Amino acid sequence: MSSTKQRREPPPPPEPLTPLIDAHTHLDACGASDADDVRAILGRAAAVGVEAVVTIADDLESARWAAAATDWDDRVYAAVALHPTRANALTEEARAEIERLAAHPRVVAIGETGLDLYWPGRLEGCAEPAEQREAFAWHIDLAKRTGKPLMIHNRDADAEVLDVLRAEGAPDDVIFHCFSSGPEMARACVDAGWVLSLSGTVSFKNARDLREAAPLIPPGQLLVETDAPFLTPHPYRGAKNEPYCLPYTVRALAELLERPAQALAEESSATAERVYGLASCRT
Repeated sequence: MSSTKQRREPPPPPEPLTPLIDAHTHLDACGASDADDVRAILGRAAAVGVEAVVTIADDLESARWAAAATDWDDRVYAAVALHPTRANALTEEARAEIERLAAHPRVVAIGETGLDLYWPGRLEGCAEPAEQREAFAWHIDLAKRTGKPLMIHNRDADAEVLDVLRAEGAPDDVIFHCFSSGPEMARACVDAGWVLSLSGTVSFKNARDLREAAPLIPPGQLLVETDAPFLTPHPYRGAKNEPYCLPYTVRALAELLERPAQALAEESSATAERVYGLASCRT
């Protein structure tokens, strides 16, 4: 999630690149309110090779919407949780509802959860670190109980996130969404067998730590995402992002890694299929 203001015109459709799976997006924040909106967004994505998306919940209302959206289009999957900045809303009633939504067969991950140490003190009503830590631990337990991947939001909290994962015991599958840390964190995650998902930030020339970390991620531990409507890749930074923009990010990553974009597309899609269990959702 980002607070970047969207002011520029949407990017033009990129040259198609397939297969691609958008491992983390926010269809509701992209402007989708109903089934027709979702189909329109997925149609634009499919036209450039993006075959499926995982839409992510930030709060309880978003979690309800994300789970419902999976029934509107068979290219949509979902993850449910309370965002770390909203961890202070994790009441007993909210826990019960998230558990109910997590049981939906097309809800394929628990997230985004984790720690955000940037916003406390800057954002009114933001959950304090202790509240975030308690909620993170609860979501870790839910991921274990459901057998679904844990999707982590980590902002300015590398050491703290690792500490909670060690203390609670990480689930079998852990995804660091919008991985933006440096080589040291990348090595720690890779060594633990966790999956790192890269967004449009990898195309930003000033994201030096991330661009040094990206080559350390093995193919089987790499996902790609838009985090739409945020983090639109260069040269369209600041414009509204959408799943159809994913090929821009993949080509920027391919240039950085000096690898074929087609290979990255195929490898990241295979990893998404495996980690999210998408094949079993289609049967």
